[in-house]
Amino acid sequence: MSGRVLVTGGCGFIGRAVVAALRASGTPVTVVDREPWLGSSDVDSVQGELAEAEVRERALTEDVDAVVHLAAVTSVLKSKEDPVHTYEQNVAITQGLLELARQRGTRRFVLASTNAVVGDVGTSTITTDRPLAPLTPYGATKAACEMLLSGYYGAYGLSTCALRFTNVYGHGMSHKDSFVPRMMRAALSGEGVRIYGDGKQSRDLVHIDDVARAVLLAIDSEHTGPAIVGAGHSVSVLELVAAVRSVTGRPLPAEHIEAPKGEMPAVVVDVSASAERIGFTPNVALHEGLTDTWKYFQETWDEA
Repeated sequence: MSGRVLVTGGCGFIGRAVVAALRASGTPVTVVDREPWLGSSDVDSVQGELAEAEVRERALTEDVDAVVHLAAVTSVLKSKEDPVHTYEQNVAITQGLLELARQRGTRRFVLASTNAVVGDVGTSTITTDRPLAPLTPYGATKAACEMLLSGYYGAYGLSTCALRFTNVYGHGMSHKDSFVPRMMRAALSGEGVRIYGDGKQSRDLVHIDDVARAVLLAIDSEHTGPAIVGAGHSVSVLELVAAVRSVTGRPLPAEHIEAPKGEMPAVVVDVSASAERIGFTPNVALHEGLTDTWKYFQETWDEA
C-alpha cells in the first residue's frame, strides 16, 4: 500500500482486525467511528457520526490512498424495523464518502458488502454472477451501495471493490450476538443454545483473520466489482454445534425451536473467483478458527 488507509467503523469487530493487519504491514491508518478509538496511539482517529459532512471531511484527508468502508447498519431485523434509518446510514453515507473520495483523488474504495444482495437462492451455490435480488432493506441497501461503486468507477474511474462477506467469526467478537458467540457464552456458563428448525440449514463461516487478509488484498488489487470472501465450505448448524462441543469439551445442550420466516435453507458460496480477482483463498479451517475463538472467549470471560 502506497499511502494512508481510512477505515470507517474501525472500532468494530472487523474494523479492529483490519486496523491491526494494516498496522502490521506498516501502513498509516485513520479510524473514523462514533465510538472512541482505544487502541494503539499510532493510529489517527476521528470520532463522530459519518452522516455529518464535517466528520467525513476530517477523516478522509488528502493523503488517504484508500478507504475501507465497514461502518453500516448490519442487523437485518433492525433494517426491517427502520428501513429509512438503514438507508440513511448505509446508502447516503456511502454516497457521501464516494463523492468526497472522488474530490480528494483517492485511489481505491473497498466496501463491506454481503451475499444477501442476491436474496434466497435455496441450496444453490452463490456466485458473483447471480443477479441482485435482495429480500430485506439491509440487503437492498448493500445492493444499492454496490451500484454506487459501479457508477463511480464508470463515470469517474474511481477504483472500487465490494467484498461480500459470509458469516464472520473469531477473536474479538465477545460483544456480538450471532450464533458462534452465543454458543461460546453458553459453553462458558453451562447453558444451552436454541436451534432454528431441524438445524440442517447450512452456513459458510469465515475466520476474522481471513477477512482482514482479504481486505488488505482488495486494497492492493486492481479488480473492480464484487468478490466473495468466505470459507468456501459450508456446514450445517448441527455440525457447527458438534464442532463447538468438540473444541470446548462442554455438553452444550440444544433446544430446537420454530424457525422464523425467511430463514434461509443454505448459504453456499463459491470463492474460487476471488483468488483470481483479489488473490484471496481462505486459510483458516473451521476447527482451528473455533479453537482460536474459544481461547479468546475464555480469556475475556476470566477478565470479566
